Amino acid sequence: MKNLVLFLMVSVLFFSVELHAQDPESAPETQEAGQTEQERQRRGVRRLGDVVGEGGDEWSMDIPSVDLPTQPVEPQPEVNLPDAEQDAVLQSLLTRRAFAPDDPEIQEALEELMDLVESDARSALDAGNDQLAQQLISVIAEFTPERAVIDDVRAEITRRASVAQTLSDAEAALAAGQLVTPPGQSSADLFEQVLALEPGNSAALTGLDNTHQALVDAALDLAQEFDFEGAEGLLLRAEDVFEAEDRISEARASIESFREQFISDLDRQVVAHIDQGDYDQAEADITQLVALGHDRERIESLRSSLADARMYGGFQPGQVFADTIARVGRDGPDMVVIPAGSFMMGSPDNEADRFSNEGPRHRVTFERGFALARTEISVGEFAIFINDTGYRTDAERAGNSRIYDLRTGRMDRQDRITWRNDYVGEAADDDLPVIHVSWNDAQAYANWLSEQTGRSYRLPSEAEFEYSVRAGSQARFWWGDGSPSETVENLTGDGDTSPTNARWNVAFRRYSDGHWGPAPTGSFQSNPFGLYDMAGNVMEWTEDCWHDSFVRAPNDGSAWVNPGCERRVIKGGSWSSTPAMTRSAFRLSSTPNSTDMRVGFRVARDL
Repeated sequence: MKNLVLFLMVSVLFFSVELHAQDPESAPETQEAGQTEQERQRRGVRRLGDVVGEGGDEWSMDIPSVDLPTQPVEPQPEVNLPDAEQDAVLQSLLTRRAFAPDDPEIQEALEELMDLVESDARSALDAGNDQLAQQLISVIAEFTPERAVIDDVRAEITRRASVAQTLSDAEAALAAGQLVTPPGQSSADLFEQVLALEPGNSAALTGLDNTHQALVDAALDLAQEFDFEGAEGLLLRAEDVFEAEDRISEARASIESFREQFISDLDRQVVAHIDQGDYDQAEADITQLVALGHDRERIESLRSSLADARMYGGFQPGQVFADTIARVGRDGPDMVVIPAGSFMMGSPDNEADRFSNEGPRHRVTFERGFALARTEISVGEFAIFINDTGYRTDAERAGNSRIYDLRTGRMDRQDRITWRNDYVGEAADDDLPVIHVSWNDAQAYANWLSEQTGRSYRLPSEAEFEYSVRAGSQARFWWGDGSPSETVENLTGDGDTSPTNARWNVAFRRYSDGHWGPAPTGSFQSNPFGLYDMAGNVMEWTEDCWHDSFVRAPNDGSAWVNPGCERRVIKGGSWSSTPAMTRSAFRLSSTPNSTDMRVGFRVARDL
């Protein structure tokens, strides 16, 4: 610094030469008293010689003569230093360099000054005064751009800005609950990024601790929602985020205690769902128990109970039961539990009297049992429905239905025929199967039963009906391939006669059941499934829409229904059906609002 000051003093002397040469009187007043004017002038010249180095040796300061330009040679940058003393030196050097840009002494002085500025810049950076450090290196960059301090300060300032921004982002992510996701933008990841930029950063360490606590709290919340797998996943993530073993252990103990209680409650809940017939929920609960690691033997026991309940709803195959109709306080129709199983639906290509719409033959499997009414719905049972609801049937709306004319043997339409009438139009007895009812009417009855009993009543699917009428047989009829050897159903037998002594032209040979027209429900034998009148007495409505083949038919026994279908399937033989129409595979159809003296229905129920 002393050399730098000396250099500046010399510079000042250089700038004062011309002034002294032109104004001798301005020289220092060291003349002796009484000197003449001429002596004073000569003394002034010597003084000038002392300055410029042209006098005698005794006066010389060994300063070489300088030929200074009158105008600056090169413009200088307009920079300032915050320190006033340093800035004064800088500005003087810049003034000198403007007139002598290549002067090595000026450049050396600048280097010395920049050394001081560099030291100040590093001190400012260490003190955290980034603004001052940035200001100082901007001056250094003007004169010595190769100095490492420039990149050092800029890099450190950039790092500090990145730390501050990343901390801000991390705190925002923590507040938003983005603890471990999304990757790279979660609070855990962002606080880790801060520590990578600045190991030991206290704010980042505190943030990771807070993130860890938030993960533990979230895990406890998930456990309360019975998501134990998710809770454990969060605890594992928490272990990766921050080391707090006691906190994790306490949380795991709390969750495990809650989990054990939940498993115990869920086990009891499975049993309750099975008892209530809520099998899907019971199965879902069992699956959850498996995931929770419940006792294996207990799981198998619950599964076995559920399988039995799914198949028969707590009943046994062949069991007969009836549900109470709430509003009228009476039992509904007797229902028979049909066993689960499978059969070949339709008729084989070589079956006698086969129709093309009975194929292709295909296997249908019933994974669950179901219940089917033991007999057709009777007039008396249908009357309970009408009296309770005031429902008007399609025949009542139309004002007519088809009856059998005993005189002509023809099926004719007649006015004022309703469900209250029998096959010839007379008043029907309560124990006769209800006829003159449409598919719409049968559907309304089933819906009413569902509403009043709280159970799922419906019309049987075509597959359910054929499975039930066959009752394990693949023959043409449930009793075999030909005429029955004993009285089994109300069929067209060659031994039957009408009240007018008419006989059937096409009938079962050597067979008579004593009835011309429908017989009271349940008058004959039941088939092997315990069902009556499945192949005779009256034909019956089913749920299915009509399709002219079984191509793409369901194989699970469900009804084959299409939106807006115009015809519904009718199954089973009637008191007037030919043997060909009595076959188990026989099927025909009619519109949903049609009525007839040969068609009635029975209901099915889910177990």
